[in-house]
Amino acid sequence: MDADAQAAMDAAGRATLANVEARPVTIDAGVVTRPASAGSETAHSFLRHLRGKGPECVPEPIGLGDGVETLRHIDGASGGEGWFHQHGEQGLVSAARLLRTVHDAGLDWTPPADAVWGAPPVAGDDIGFCHGDPGPWNFVWRDQEAVGLIDWDYLHPAPRVNDVAYALHWFGPLRRDEFVLDWHHFSVVPDRRRRVQAFADAYGNLRQFDIADAVTAAIRATSDRMLELAQAGQEPQRSWVADGALNRNAAEIAWVHTHRTAFS
Repeated sequence: MDADAQAAMDAAGRATLANVEARPVTIDAGVVTRPASAGSETAHSFLRHLRGKGPECVPEPIGLGDGVETLRHIDGASGGEGWFHQHGEQGLVSAARLLRTVHDAGLDWTPPADAVWGAPPVAGDDIGFCHGDPGPWNFVWRDQEAVGLIDWDYLHPAPRVNDVAYALHWFGPLRRDEFVLDWHHFSVVPDRRRRVQAFADAYGNLRQFDIADAVTAAIRATSDRMLELAQAGQEPQRSWVADGALNRNAAEIAWVHTHRTAFS
């Protein structure tokens, strides 16, 4: 691993520690207790709507108060344990199908009049309610199958392709070879073009879009939101920015543009 890759890994580890310290989460008797945010009430309304439509792939809200929210736990692997489950095509396409299911089920939700969004709304075509952070760590996995999508902190209205592009960045993965091997734990660098196509096909009926442009727009949006929260003193974003996350995201954007012919 070269020095830049090692620095990124070390920074990611520090950011993860800051996240754990800033947002303690407990699971007890099948109930997840985690810090609430300003948007938690809106997210709970959305999750209740989804579950009322049938999908059980999102957490069931239980309660909200005293600065915490409680939700029913979805059993399976998530967080760092989720990376390995999406290495094969089964995991990859199951995540795309689950994301499509959630997007479709949420289309007829009417947000509260006083809705508080976890990220700024985005105008455009094919607007839906986006998760905002659909990386492998926020899916719940069982035997290489995506069965849940958790952590709806960044729920916001936006073109559904925004969520797809965000996911492609991490599921491709559309990142440096060193990161693919050392961070994502692939044994060899996969065929990114094939994985992008498999994800898009499994999601289904996407409007035409430029993959590199959409992915880099998603990274920029992440950086903008991170900086906004960091400047407000919120953790873990403040620690991420202090650790150089914005510069690393700029490098990710440059890599995607330089290597766009490898996957589009």
